[in-house]
Amino acid sequence: MCPISRNNSSDQYKIARERMVKNQLMARGITDNLVLDAMNKVPRHLFVDEALTDQAYQDHPLPIGYGQTISQPYIVALMTQALELKGHEKVLEIGTGSGYQAAVLAEIADKVYSVERVPQLLSKTRRLLDSLGYTNCFLKLDDGSWGWEEFAPYDAIIVTAASPNVPDPLLKQLKDPGILLIPVGDEFSQNLIRVRKINGKYIREDLEAVRFVKLIGDHGWKQ
Repeated sequence: MCPISRNNSSDQYKIARERMVKNQLMARGITDNLVLDAMNKVPRHLFVDEALTDQAYQDHPLPIGYGQTISQPYIVALMTQALELKGHEKVLEIGTGSGYQAAVLAEIADKVYSVERVPQLLSKTRRLLDSLGYTNCFLKLDDGSWGWEEFAPYDAIIVTAASPNVPDPLLKQLKDPGILLIPVGDEFSQNLIRVRKINGKYIREDLEAVRFVKLIGDHGWKQ
């Protein structure tokens, strides 16, 4: 992929990404080379508002408008690593947001399908991903709790918003075998849950305590 402007080619952003990968990711147990390479390549500063560019590679989430956030780099890497991608997969993402997680996934997976419910975010993100050359990333405006049945089943499904439970449509759209990753809990705190589908059975594993914005939809939070 070929990143675009906002001085992306300058040494300061390259150095910031390298420092992020070493100090925030590798130091905290991110070992998957595909994930580390993707995080080192995607220009995170282009996925935040220009006023926040100087904070883009710091170890915390940032607001992106409309009550949404871009997750801290470590959480993006952790969730991507937990999907155990090898490079041939078709991935469904629920909650496109700024598009940063989608871009990281698109660096690794064969195809990424991403669903966003906020039209203003989707329009902005589509333009950015297109300009960066992510031709393997497909976006849709919809209630993400229903998934994207048209292209199911998916090798992996990642939900970047918190739900009170695991939406049943997402389980049905998961390939066997496959991995679904989702924050589950109340609106203030959740556990990151990995669900493996193996021989028609779902095996649930708690990974880490997290805090995400709510998944709004028919199979998530009503508002």
